[in-house]
Amino acid sequence: MPRMLRRAAVLGATAHIASNRGQAKAEAAAQQQAEMAPPPPPMQAAPPVAAPPPAEDTYGDLMKLKELLDAGALTQAEYDAEKQKILGA
Repeated sequence: MPRMLRRAAVLGATAHIASNRGQAKAEAAAQQQAEMAPPPPPMQAAPPVAAPPPAEDTYGDLMKLKELLDAGALTQAEYDAEKQKILGA
């Protein structure tokens, strides 16, 4: 009977060592594979999207100026000066 216990102990120890070696080999292989793999490309931020320039609304701007002139918020000289800025742009 003691011989069978020794045999079981030896077989158990052998299985344990084999399992540890197998795990160590697997970890070494995974590490080696990770070292050989090319590094992932660096993350690049997308270029900022430029806002389109505001569409010129000359007619709308002139209408606003005319409303301000009619309301008395602008003098005729101020209106003419602003009108020339809008039309000259």
